[in-house]
Amino acid sequence: MNNTISIRQGFPHHIGIIVDGNRRWAKEKSLPTFAGHKKGAERIEEIVKYAQELGIKIITIYAFSTENWKRAEEETSYLMKLFETYARNKMEEANELGIQIRVLGDFQGLPDALQEILTQLITLTRSNEKMIVNLALNYGGRDELIRTFRKLHLANVTALEISEELVNINLDTAGLPDPDLIIRTSGEQRLSNFLPWQATYAELYFPKVHWPDFDKNQLDIALEEFQQRQRRMGK
Repeated sequence: MNNTISIRQGFPHHIGIIVDGNRRWAKEKSLPTFAGHKKGAERIEEIVKYAQELGIKIITIYAFSTENWKRAEEETSYLMKLFETYARNKMEEANELGIQIRVLGDFQGLPDALQEILTQLITLTRSNEKMIVNLALNYGGRDELIRTFRKLHLANVTALEISEELVNINLDTAGLPDPDLIIRTSGEQRLSNFLPWQATYAELYFPKVHWPDFDKNQLDIALEEFQQRQRRMGK
């Protein structure tokens, strides 16, 4: 597979990725669940850097959903600490690469220590323009819509004033184009509350490979599949 795919018309501007299969990957290898999450975090770093090399401008990573809190406390605590460690250790590198970091989701629902380091990361990279990476943490699409409608209500927006544009500028993704391509690894064929408003016309791709095994070659395959799709946008 040629890993120097040319950037041409029809190439995705914004890719969303539902990171799935870390636990199954670990189980298949007789490793602890934590090992799967650690490998998955390393793979996120690799894929983000490769996507930037390819010229992809926006990538949204669905790393932790509002529903994931239902998992064992030991696992969720580990994940929060893992996110905190990566944010702290990769902050300067992200800035040097010109990557702007944004966080989608209920920010106030995250642990204080994670909120603090993410705030530093967001502030440090705010002016970067080479690439935008959205981290969907404590994110749920329905929760996002509820929070959006609450914003409109608090702004005294009347029912007749509500429009698609007004909703767009009050979403967590305000100011960003909708994803062109959404990838969900590990073979599950559903969006699981990921960007329901924004994904209306996204192309969906469901490889069976678990996320820790989703390497550069797998991204190439996904992008080639995308380029073969005919996007009519309702026309």
